[in-house]
Amino acid sequence: MEVYVDDILVKSLRSSDRVQHLSETLDHLRKYKVKLNLEKCTFDLPSEKFVGYLVTQRGIEANPDLVSAIFDMRSPTCVKKVQILNERLATLNRFLSCSIDKCKSFFQAIKKSKANFCCNKECEAAFQGLKYMASPLLSKPDRERRYSFISRYQN
Repeated sequence: MEVYVDDILVKSLRSSDRVQHLSETLDHLRKYKVKLNLEKCTFDLPSEKFVGYLVTQRGIEANPDLVSAIFDMRSPTCVKKVQILNERLATLNRFLSCSIDKCKSFFQAIKKSKANFCCNKECEAAFQGLKYMASPLLSKPDRERRYSFISRYQN
């Protein structure tokens, strides 16, 4: 189960478990007197947008609209365009491995000449690399890389 503010997503690995998992969830909601608006509920969908992501049988995918917003962008020509790119990348950060490393050339170019930013060859290469690596499906971790995980939840 995934919960975000007032959205609940009940998911199952096997289709045979779906009804049981949904029944358990509804029992818990009844126990705590949580009421649902049936007009806003959807059941047994192959895919659904949930909190800006697309949840399918294959896994969690990036919202295609957000991915196409990056693909459709032109190379940043000013500081404001770099900021827009950064905002779009932030929404997809869980899908883009090490995207902050790929953006270093932008930040260095801004730092050097904030008023007269120009997209140099390094920035252009980084931008094209970001477009290339924008993958719509979460990938498995690379066992050769080192990762740091911070848990927001405590047991």
